[in-house]
Amino acid sequence: MLLVGAGEVGAKHLAALAGADGLTVAGVADPCPHAALPPDTPVFASWRAALTALNPQLVVVAAPPGIALAAARDAAATGAAVLVEKPATLAPADLVPQAGDERVFVGFQPHFAPGLNMLLIQPPAIERAEVVLAVRRDPGYFRDWRRAYATAGGVLHQQAIHGLALALRLLPGKVETVDAEVAHLRGLAESEDHVTADITLAGGRTIHIDAYIDHPGPPRHELLLHLTNGQHLSVRGRNLEAGLGEIAAAPTHEQLRRRMYAAVLDATQQPAHPCLFPISALRRPLEVIDRVYRDARRVRAANAVAA
Repeated sequence: MLLVGAGEVGAKHLAALAGADGLTVAGVADPCPHAALPPDTPVFASWRAALTALNPQLVVVAAPPGIALAAARDAAATGAAVLVEKPATLAPADLVPQAGDERVFVGFQPHFAPGLNMLLIQPPAIERAEVVLAVRRDPGYFRDWRRAYATAGGVLHQQAIHGLALALRLLPGKVETVDAEVAHLRGLAESEDHVTADITLAGGRTIHIDAYIDHPGPPRHELLLHLTNGQHLSVRGRNLEAGLGEIAAAPTHEQLRRRMYAAVLDATQQPAHPCLFPISALRRPLEVIDRVYRDARRVRAANAVAA
């Protein structure tokens, strides 16, 4: 396999790939890799040079949104199976279908958590979903491309998209109304510190978002589903990794990534793994995110950076 991008996220993939049966890191494409690479790993300044030299079976793209989609589509054009980190792009219009997109999948490893395969195969009747994010992002996180909204997007693009994309997959329908508030408080970057939103879909079903990245307590990223029969389902964990199971028995994120790699490599078989997220399905979450930010009320502290 080829890794495109050897920064913070690329390092997480390298850690998972180190224990993945049957996968060898044949090369890394990054003009200035920061992650520790396996010994004797070839390094390429561009992904196009790496694709030509290696002809990889699997390509993992862990690059910023500004270049991730282009790299993923170039890789798919060679016939490789491709996994691209979320959000891949900030512009829904970029996701007009292209040849090769059927080989590109979005890296939502928490969607491979226990029980979610059956939830996606046979979704229950859901009337309301709640996406809850509570994490802490300090100044060191907001550097380089993450400082600007134009290159990183906001909390919904970078932080809460795992839960929001899963909720939207379980709740189809056109967005009818959005009531949202975005708060810029600390001024660490152009992106917000807190976003809340109530989204009404066709048929009266709703999604509530409460995403907060200045949280002093333990990290939490969960999805609560309110069923029409009055019951509840909770997808739990630090980042959904417990799925419908117990938090104490949740798989590690390395284990979830390995499940994802295996599913992407098998994606030519039909039916594809239910937890895979095709790049074509990403357009709807990005359109919803755009609508939330477009319609949101803005709350800004005096020292906050103007977005």
